[in-house]
Amino acid sequence: MRSRRSFLKQFALGSTVLGLGGGGLLLEGCSRLAPAEGATLPSFVPLSGRGGAQRYRLVAEVGEVEVGPGEVYRTWLYNGQFPGPEIRVREGDVLEVEVENRLPEGTTVHWHGLPVPNAMDGVPGLTQDPIPPGEIFLYRFTAGPAGSYLYHSHVGLQLDRGLIAPLVVEETTPHVAYDREYTVVLDDYLPGDPEPLTGVMMGPRMMRRRGMMGGVVTPPYRGLLVNGRLPSAPVTFEVKQGERVRFRLMNPSGATTFRVALAGHRMWVTHTDGRPVEPYEVDSLYIAMGERYDVVVEMNHPGAWNLMALPVEVQAPPARAVVRYAGVQDADPPLRALPEGLRRGRVLNLSRLVSVELENTAPVRPDRVFRMTLSGGMMGGRWTINGQAYPDADPLLIEEGMHVGVQMFNMSMMLHPMHLHGHFFRTGRILKDTLTVRPHMGRGSFVFRADNPGRWFFHCHNVYHLEAGMAREFRYTSS
Repeated sequence: MRSRRSFLKQFALGSTVLGLGGGGLLLEGCSRLAPAEGATLPSFVPLSGRGGAQRYRLVAEVGEVEVGPGEVYRTWLYNGQFPGPEIRVREGDVLEVEVENRLPEGTTVHWHGLPVPNAMDGVPGLTQDPIPPGEIFLYRFTAGPAGSYLYHSHVGLQLDRGLIAPLVVEETTPHVAYDREYTVVLDDYLPGDPEPLTGVMMGPRMMRRRGMMGGVVTPPYRGLLVNGRLPSAPVTFEVKQGERVRFRLMNPSGATTFRVALAGHRMWVTHTDGRPVEPYEVDSLYIAMGERYDVVVEMNHPGAWNLMALPVEVQAPPARAVVRYAGVQDADPPLRALPEGLRRGRVLNLSRLVSVELENTAPVRPDRVFRMTLSGGMMGGRWTINGQAYPDADPLLIEEGMHVGVQMFNMSMMLHPMHLHGHFFRTGRILKDTLTVRPHMGRGSFVFRADNPGRWFFHCHNVYHLEAGMAREFRYTSS
């Protein structure tokens, strides 16, 4: 196996990036080439620019989508599309998004992972009031740093209705070279209205309806999706032999953590939550709600291969797409053909990753440390941090310029991907904005610099845990 250094050196030779659109500002759907039949990806047409900004119009509305043959359901959408249209800009561009709310209730848009100004963060009751039905709100901020991000509603359980989409900020100079790229959005398919999972452990009828296994409680999902398609009608990613293909793996799902692998190939992890790392070769990786991983795959094994995402906490068929080499006429691989990487091989361990940006930089001693116990999910359905359920929870007071430490202990039976708004944090030797804390006394810790004043949300990105209270506010105060 080649080393990370030799891979990085080879990838820095300067192969051309294909399919990024005119000037890098094309807004499109998830697939870089033609989508699978039936996976319509409406265009996202920019409005005229103003003051040098790239301006777009986003409409939140009720509509119907087809996720597979005969599987049409009515839900909430951005611009009539599920997932919503990909926003793609260059690092440093000023991005303006005019959001019109045609839904029956208020909504917001959160720019997940981007350290935007506090007033643009889209958290109801904290940074803005929800946009009322029939009204328009303009979000405006500078796009950066470069990376793979998301945007989604932050009101109640609206995220699990389908108000999710990818956002890509392109690098000026990528630290690895590649020939083609695809955005891969993983999701769970809930055909009905999302409901809070309260009282889920109070009787067998509720357990059957919700789907509970070993203390793990999830909504009654009907299937798992890649780019809005069920595994019975997968989207196809076309490649050519000899290419290096970048896959931007994103998980905006409501309540599903996945293990991802590509049959017949290994993957080089190059970014985590948008931030570059030294390439590290794996057979599979775990990706929790809110996380993003970029991987580069060397296309050296012609055929048609399953790219699969297997749920971690429940037993259910995996989501899948098909990676097909140009000129290959083989039928799609069968649904039961699991990639080897889902059964054996090297699974990504974050402790093995090394940030390109933090190389030779020693960890900083925090000025203040917050210790958090994550618990809940039993009688009553509350999920808490240190016994408090948001919004009835004390704010965490910090000052600008501080280095803030967070130590988390998970006393529950479910994993918790904990997401910090407005900042990146250091965990181990990498930068992230979402860190998964494993169940059954799992631990996780990070340190961030308080350099973006405001009131910032910190919460579990399982939207049902968030709705049931697993959140806190980091609040800047004057010294």
